[in-house]
Amino acid sequence: MVPFNAGENVSPFAIGSLHAAALKDAVFSPANDNRTLATNQSKADVDALLTAEGLATDVLELSVQPLIVRTADRVLLFDTGNGPSGMLSASMATAGVEAGAVTDIFISHSHGDHVGGLVGANGGLAFPNAAIHISANEWAAMQANAQLASLVTTVTTRVATFEPGAELTPGVRAVDIQGHTPGHSGYLITSGQASLLYIGDTMHHSVISVQRPDWTIAFDGNAPLAQESRKALLSSSAASGQRVYAVHFPFPGLGRFENRAGTFVWVAE
Repeated sequence: MVPFNAGENVSPFAIGSLHAAALKDAVFSPANDNRTLATNQSKADVDALLTAEGLATDVLELSVQPLIVRTADRVLLFDTGNGPSGMLSASMATAGVEAGAVTDIFISHSHGDHVGGLVGANGGLAFPNAAIHISANEWAAMQANAQLASLVTTVTTRVATFEPGAELTPGVRAVDIQGHTPGHSGYLITSGQASLLYIGDTMHHSVISVQRPDWTIAFDGNAPLAQESRKALLSSSAASGQRVYAVHFPFPGLGRFENRAGTFVWVAE
């Protein structure tokens, strides 16, 4: 297997014997105005938490970084970023992989910064040879969403749906993480004794989502369920030492959760 090239927006790493890389697609900087990541809290509470971690209080910086993995006979892409407006194509070129080489795409959910890259600037399939794996519940929600009608039409012949817990390709298992969207999925990638949990949009911010998992996120379709999912994932991952890939945490989004005196924290690699 050939490793991925490194670059400013490409961060290669290994999962056991597998080659992997974080691919930056974009950075969002929404205002810290209680309209995104802490809608049930006062701005003063959010400011205090951010200040304690040495972060700015005017904006909330969120990265977008799909994950690419190379196995012996496959190239796996986890989410696809924003599409033509993002940097994924350039990041892939830096990494040394062509869109046509991608064999499998694993979609966590159907928000635009995760499925936008399925369609290219010409309106056709951006990854013409890839099977698109998406949970049956999420695909049903996509089909019912009029705003995604064109995208659904373009990708439908490549879609392969699955149920929670399914083994999708050798070493990749779907993980049901509910609350963000109707069929939101994480993915557990395993190679030998090593593993990586791709958590999709279970969490968005490496401080707010981790240290205050019960704070409401505007993007969550079912906020109470999403909060319970965050708490459960934090608890289980911290207890086991599970290595995690967080799509929206500071690039490259690779690390682990730790429980420090009852408060969870993100420890980046």
